[in-house]
Amino acid sequence: MLKKGNKLYSILTGSCPKCHEESMYVNKNPYKPGHLFKMNERCSNCTTKYKIEPSFFYGAMYVSYGVGIAFAVAAFVITKLLLETNLMTTFIAITATMIGFMPVIIRLSRNIWINLFFNYDPNAAQANS
Repeated sequence: MLKKGNKLYSILTGSCPKCHEESMYVNKNPYKPGHLFKMNERCSNCTTKYKIEPSFFYGAMYVSYGVGIAFAVAAFVITKLLLETNLMTTFIAITATMIGFMPVIIRLSRNIWINLFFNYDPNAAQANS
């Protein structure tokens, strides 16, 4: 399955992209109101600073567009092609999917964005272990 050392592990779990030991977020639950964007300043294990520069995560908006399109296409395929619903039901399903999964899409986009700039370091993973 997914093991530490794989970028996909960091992307899907929201863990530090360098050591994969700690969550980048103050609260792992993206659906907790007011905590969606709250991140730790640094990793407590390897001291990696998550916000490399001011407004670093603005680039995640571009990733978010692609991730959102993937969710919308999945909703379309399931409702229109597999369940064979009418066009209005399909539109409602796509809209509900985009609204319902918005916190997940935002977090996933941030995770993908930061993993473009950091690589897993096994030495950092053992720093405080």
